[in-house]
Amino acid sequence: MNLPIAQKIPFDKPETVFAKLLAEDGTVFFDSSDNMESCGRYSFIALSPFKKIICEKDAKENPFDILARELQNFPMDLHEGLPPFQGGVAGYFSYDLYKFLEKVPQHKVDDLSFPVLTVGLYDLVIAFDNLNKEAWVFSSGLPESGLKQKKRSEKRINWLLEKLKNEVQGVKSVSYITDKIVANFSKEEYKKQVTKVKDYILQGDIFEANISQRFKLNLPHNFSHYDLYNKLRKINPAPFSAYLKFKDTIILSASPERFLKLENNQVETRPIKGTIKRSKDLDEDKKLADELLKSEKDHAENVMIVDLMRNDISRVCKPHSVNVPKLCGLESYATVHHLVSVVKGELYEDKSAIDLLKACFPGGSITGAPKVRAMEIIAKVEPTRRGPYCGSIGYIGFDGNMDTSIVIRTYCIKDNVLTFQAGGAIVLDSDPEMEYEETLIKAGALKNALIN
Repeated sequence: MNLPIAQKIPFDKPETVFAKLLAEDGTVFFDSSDNMESCGRYSFIALSPFKKIICEKDAKENPFDILARELQNFPMDLHEGLPPFQGGVAGYFSYDLYKFLEKVPQHKVDDLSFPVLTVGLYDLVIAFDNLNKEAWVFSSGLPESGLKQKKRSEKRINWLLEKLKNEVQGVKSVSYITDKIVANFSKEEYKKQVTKVKDYILQGDIFEANISQRFKLNLPHNFSHYDLYNKLRKINPAPFSAYLKFKDTIILSASPERFLKLENNQVETRPIKGTIKRSKDLDEDKKLADELLKSEKDHAENVMIVDLMRNDISRVCKPHSVNVPKLCGLESYATVHHLVSVVKGELYEDKSAIDLLKACFPGGSITGAPKVRAMEIIAKVEPTRRGPYCGSIGYIGFDGNMDTSIVIRTYCIKDNVLTFQAGGAIVLDSDPEMEYEETLIKAGALKNALIN
């Protein structure tokens, strides 16, 4: 076991530093653009991975097993008291990874064919403490060992520091769209599917299922993904914003939801269920927040997912350690109010971050309860595979710690085709018209960033 080299650097805005590194393929930016101290204190840029793992939907080996093996090959200690990601695996886990965990039918239509897993193994990370305005560069020197490892660490840090001296280069690009945004549901068809899900509930199949609709358009040549990301982070700042660039796949996320955090064997998940729009009028905004807090329907949705997540993490956590310190608390973001709960537990010593992911993937808040049956119904009623949407973005450190988000409020771009999705939990007393409108509210910031 060994420590990475840590070198303190002058603090600058993470997005400003990231702009200098845009050209590097395999760069990931975990950007806490809404600096909530509880889950948005740190930002990270990981770049120039020494290895990439890209698994397609027809992969012969379970991608989670591949990850577990790679992580075992590169054990590393952590500098205590410094930002918690100092090197490791980072990237996205597609929703469609569930095929390797559960015997659930896949969606028949996969028109975009995103890889089910795209991650890099990173020995070079820039970490930002947004609260204390401090920054560091970390280099582990992996995959080398011994003297070669130390030399590689020093060389990598010097290479990065030289890049950071450069000015941001202007690139000829466009930030407007010319294509129409097309949904994969008509309003009436979406409402029809909501009714169908309610029929499943009446038959006793499920209590709740999350049904989404997808929006799609073709981007102009030379479109500026970075300009779009900056618009999104201004319109909809979020504690789990992210920008991932892997060749022809680019993910731009403004997610408010933590999926799983693991730190020193302590597990935390923060499921979101319950949403209402915000108002610029302060009195009206408070009324809307109070309406959400008093909503029996939204509380019921949230509690069902809390129970599901308690069950999932209990598979790998010590008996009696799983608890709910926060139930249906109000959290307010730029465009919406949410009900957010917090579930915690203590991981068994012989379990890992990968074991935790396998026990909980995909997240309960974007599937339903019971989870497996809800996923079967989602595969029937949604027209296309979800791809990265409703999967997870984040890191697993070589030290064993992890932090991941749920992929919502996110653009997924492949071969210059952009998609984004929005959904909601369907329960017995769901109103189809209101459920459809909720998807539009959730998609609002994403649409506005594209057209304004």
